[in-house]
Amino acid sequence: MKYVLRYVKPHIPTMVFGFSIKFTGTILDLMIPYILSYIIDEVTPKNDISLVIRWGLVMALCAALVLLCNVWANRVASAVSRDTIETLRHDLFYKISYLSSSQVDAFTIPSLVTRMTTDTYHLHRTLNMIQRMGVRAPILMLGGVVVTMMIDPYLSGILCFLIPFMTIVVVRISKKSIPMFTKAQQSADDMIRVVRENATGIRVIKALSRTSHEMERYDAVNSQLNTDETRANVTMAASSPLINLLLNTGLVAVILVGAWRVSTGNMKPGAIVAFLTYFTIILNAVMAVSRLITMTSKAIASAGRVEEVLTTPADMEIRTPDAAPDAGNGPKPPHIAFDHVSFSYNKRIKNLDDIHFTLEHGQSLGIIGPTGAGKSTLVQLLLRLYDVDCGTISINGRDITTFPLKELRQKFGVVFQNDVLFKESLLQNIDMGRNLPLSQIDEAVSVAQAAGFIAESGGYEKDIAVKGVNLSGGQKQRVLISRALAGHPEILILDDSSSALDYKTDAAFRSALEASFSGTTTIIIAQRVSSILHCDKILVLEDGIPLGLGTHEELLKTCSAYGEIYEIQMGGGNV
Repeated sequence: MKYVLRYVKPHIPTMVFGFSIKFTGTILDLMIPYILSYIIDEVTPKNDISLVIRWGLVMALCAALVLLCNVWANRVASAVSRDTIETLRHDLFYKISYLSSSQVDAFTIPSLVTRMTTDTYHLHRTLNMIQRMGVRAPILMLGGVVVTMMIDPYLSGILCFLIPFMTIVVVRISKKSIPMFTKAQQSADDMIRVVRENATGIRVIKALSRTSHEMERYDAVNSQLNTDETRANVTMAASSPLINLLLNTGLVAVILVGAWRVSTGNMKPGAIVAFLTYFTIILNAVMAVSRLITMTSKAIASAGRVEEVLTTPADMEIRTPDAAPDAGNGPKPPHIAFDHVSFSYNKRIKNLDDIHFTLEHGQSLGIIGPTGAGKSTLVQLLLRLYDVDCGTISINGRDITTFPLKELRQKFGVVFQNDVLFKESLLQNIDMGRNLPLSQIDEAVSVAQAAGFIAESGGYEKDIAVKGVNLSGGQKQRVLISRALAGHPEILILDDSSSALDYKTDAAFRSALEASFSGTTTIIIAQRVSSILHCDKILVLEDGIPLGLGTHEELLKTCSAYGEIYEIQMGGGNV
């Protein structure tokens, strides 16, 4: 919570100004019942209508000033809460953008979405309400007590007797409800996760007739969220009827005692009217404080979740590079080198074990193996989306852990297995904000065999729908390849990027790639032998273990697993 409060500090002068206006309006609000009491007890007996009108105008002026001050202060409060949460959301989004893949896995995407939206919304509402009622309600409550003591100490004693009981109710219920709101937010994470899964996999769900099953899954998480929120809200809401009971009991006592004191001549009727008005004001103020505490309870739970992300330390340390070797002495280091690399996602079962190979500048590496073999994991380690458990990965003889992440990733052009197209134009999807020359984009589109369908669809200004649903699978892959090539990367990674291309287009793409990007080191992950048999080296993986490394011809002689794949796909063997 303390970390989140740092975002409020720059706005403290503005908040103080708003509090001053709110304070002025609240004091004027407290004066109105007192003036009414004075009119009833002092002015009316004089039978001077002009004096009544004069004091009535004073009351009207006070009411107008109260309205003006409240509107002004509320506008200031809205501006402060808006600007504070805007900065907080910006920093939270920035932090999420630079979390490592392992940290994102730990938080989960649904939880991060909830923290960015629901949790920051709770903070926005609470900060706004604190500025609106955080000054007004306590002043109305305490000021009302002070004024009632001035009017009649005996009757105010009833109120002073009730205050400790109301405080105990609010404090105990708040302590109990905060953990409940935290649990409710965690249930909201689960519901968003299920909604995202259903939205992403809607075609699979419909194709397999699993709609009823998914509805049951959603109903389960939705019911759990409803149960958790209901439990938290019911617990917190218990404060309102209890405080109402105490204050209304006190109000009855005030009427009885006040009537007795008026009948004995110890109190004037106007004082009773003012006292009842102040008691109602105090009742509303206490209820406002109760609502404020309810919102604060939610905000405290949300602030802890937001702070957890903001204060997460970077787990990918940028190490100081060793002294660079003399370029004139010794052989030139390989472009890419994996030196006995092992990695595990859960740190128990190895997903990659003892990966060892080198690639020279301009060479190509094909990676093939069954699903789950660790092919995509290998390139994620090269991009340093995850850190290796043991071994080292180097580029040009320099350990990748010594590169600043931005500098490292600018070396790559990547097409991931399940890559994303954004709801932008074709040009914006290819350029990706890099302000690349149109000549480079044209070249990349031509090599990716995308020029034809782009021209037919209206050119680069064609709008892409969300996730590229208005493109075929092959068209999407060609746009993604164009994006990767457009920046003329030092290293090109194609992760199963030609699976939707027909053999003719795939062959044309490989031929154009070799002709136009011969100096680019290329890593191709594929399921088809035809996509990688031309590569300088081929790595065969199974269950994270390298079964063979060499050229196509070498592997046919030395690696039975590769020979089996080749025979099935290219030699007419039976599956």
